[in-house]
Amino acid sequence: MTAKFLVPDIIFGRGTLAQVGQAARHQGGIHVLVVSDPGVTEAGWTGEVLGHLAGAGVTAELWDGLTPNPKDHEVAAGRDAYAAAGCDILVAVGGGSCIDAAKAIAVLATGGGAPLSDFAGVGKVAGPLPPMVMVPTTSGSGSDVSQFCVVTDTARRLKITVGARSLVPDISVTDPRTLTTVPDDITAYTAIDVLSHAVESYLSKAASFLTDDHALAAIRGVCEHLLPALEQPAAPGPREGLARASLRAGMAFSNALLGATHAISHQVGGLTDLPHGLLNAILLPHVMEFNAAVAPGRLAGIANAMGLKTGLMTPAEAADAAIQTVRAFGGKAGLPATLREVGVELGQFGEIARNALGDAYIVTNPRPVSEADVRTICQAAW
Repeated sequence: MTAKFLVPDIIFGRGTLAQVGQAARHQGGIHVLVVSDPGVTEAGWTGEVLGHLAGAGVTAELWDGLTPNPKDHEVAAGRDAYAAAGCDILVAVGGGSCIDAAKAIAVLATGGGAPLSDFAGVGKVAGPLPPMVMVPTTSGSGSDVSQFCVVTDTARRLKITVGARSLVPDISVTDPRTLTTVPDDITAYTAIDVLSHAVESYLSKAASFLTDDHALAAIRGVCEHLLPALEQPAAPGPREGLARASLRAGMAFSNALLGATHAISHQVGGLTDLPHGLLNAILLPHVMEFNAAVAPGRLAGIANAMGLKTGLMTPAEAADAAIQTVRAFGGKAGLPATLREVGVELGQFGEIARNALGDAYIVTNPRPVSEADVRTICQAAW
């Protein structure tokens, strides 16, 4: 098997936010567009980044016209702000929505006026993009180290995935201090998003020895640190553990890709605008059950990474133990367990199924997925 591994420069540790200004200068940035959102700004992290940029002699414009699940018209507005201010580099401060938006702005800034939908899929972004420095403030999306971004196409009410080597950011700066201001519900959503990245990248048809270690380490990290992070929100240790897990899961899925959980949750999110991590938490155990028919041994490896005692179990039994552990995490974190609870309607399953088959991540699911299979998975999750 041919193995590949793309990764940006990574700066990780408490206090590393102070290095953002020098990171931007290192990339040749003179005028930065800082992409953030009102919640991150209110928490104080955007202002701290702006201060470090100024301290390094870098001028910056703040653009925070984002809602959760970035929309095509929002990133188009961000592109206009980037051009109007004469910016030459992007710095994202926030969760996956901010980071994905910054990537999409970079694509549009060099895309010759084409809409983002023209770049949907893998390998359709040509030429270099503006430099990008990413500052993740949730332990979740992994987008700060990945070669993908996901944006809602509002006209078609679906999510499009854009993937290209040039979308790997230049520098990722993770300061675990930023995680201490994340509300409990978002902590739970994003941590289970990390778990879904790790599980799906480990099961992916494109997995390799280069991605497996990161995926399994991320699974161990979430299992060890999620519940303590919810119980002790101000304690730095569990938050840093989740940040490490997010980073490693991001490196895994950027290179191994994902599977049906993400392909389906993207399209449920495109229709409903529900939080991506929450949808993954609901769908992941059902997709794991679907994949258990072809990958019981790999699921048994996931069970071992979770710390389950599988020595006397068959692979199928260990796989089921891993699935039940994922279910239990959602319950212990206080998350809804069904699509029905979050307002998804049975009549939407047909559109979700059709759109999921066009998602970039469906192709690396370990078991082939039909439209009927997606409907069955959604029905089980409803």
